[in-house]
Amino acid sequence: MRRTRVDRPETMTFDDSVIFEGDALTVLRRLPDASVGCVVTSPPYWGLRDYNLPGQIGLEPTLPQYINKLIAVFAEVRRVLRDDGILWLNIGDGYTSGGRAYRAPDKKNRARAMTIRPETPEGLKPKDLLGLPWRLAFALQDDGWYLRTDIIWNKPNAMPESVKDRPTRAHEYLFMMTKSLRYRYQREAVLEGNGRNRRTVWTVNTQPFPGAHFATFPSALIEPAILSSTDPGGFVLDPFFGSGTVGLVCQQLGRRYVGIELQPLYVEMAAGRLNTAASAIVRIAA
Repeated sequence: MRRTRVDRPETMTFDDSVIFEGDALTVLRRLPDASVGCVVTSPPYWGLRDYNLPGQIGLEPTLPQYINKLIAVFAEVRRVLRDDGILWLNIGDGYTSGGRAYRAPDKKNRARAMTIRPETPEGLKPKDLLGLPWRLAFALQDDGWYLRTDIIWNKPNAMPESVKDRPTRAHEYLFMMTKSLRYRYQREAVLEGNGRNRRTVWTVNTQPFPGAHFATFPSALIEPAILSSTDPGGFVLDPFFGSGTVGLVCQQLGRRYVGIELQPLYVEMAAGRLNTAASAIVRIAA
C-alpha cells in the first residue's frame, strides 16, 4: 500500500495591507490565527448573479448548500479573528423563483435579469420571501458566533421595483457578531450627533461605483463598523473584497486591510482604486 503524506499548507503572514486573489475558504485556511481585529464583509447573495467562475458562491442548487458553504467560510473567519474582535456581516434577502429557471428583467431594473436561477427551496411557496439573512444569522449563531445585534440599513435611494402587490424593499441587514462573550466595542467612536448611543437603524444611500457592474458597499455603512472595532493601524479583513471599498475606507481611516477576492477582474479593479503595487497582491491557487 502506498501512503501519501498531506501537510497543511504553509501559513501566510502579513505585516501590511494586502489583497489575496483566490477562493475565500482556501485563502482563509492559510491565514494566521487571531491576526485581524475586525471583519467587514458582504458575501454574494444567493441566486442573484452569475460571476462565471468555478467555485463561486451564490448559485448553489439549494439554499441549505449555500448556507453551509458560508458556515464553512465564517468558521475560518472566526479562527482568523482575534478573541476580542467583531464581525460585521451585510446580507440581503430575496424571493423564491416561483418555478422559473431564470429571472426576468424588471422594466425599472434591467440588470436584475439572469439566465439561470436556483429552484424554489423545499418548504417554500412561489413568491415567498426567503428570509435568508436570518436563516444565515441563526446558522452562524448555532455554529458558535455570538449574535449581538441586527442593524437595519435603510436605503433612501433603494433600487426601484415594478411590483404592485407588496411594498418596495428598501432595506438590508447588517449583523454584528462576535467570537467571544467579551469583546472590544468602542461606542464613543460612533456616537450619534446628539451624543447618544448609536441606534440600530442606519440611513445610508447606496453608492454605485462606475467601474463595477455589481452592488458595492457604501463607505458610510462601513465607517462606523471599522471605527468602533479597531484602532489606527489595525487590520480589517474582507473575505469577499469585490471592488475594494472596505480597503478604501481603511486607507481613509488609517487602518490596514486584508482583502480576498476570487474574480481576477475585481482584483485589478480594487488594486486600481487603492493604488496597490503588484507586490501587495498575492495569488493563491486552489
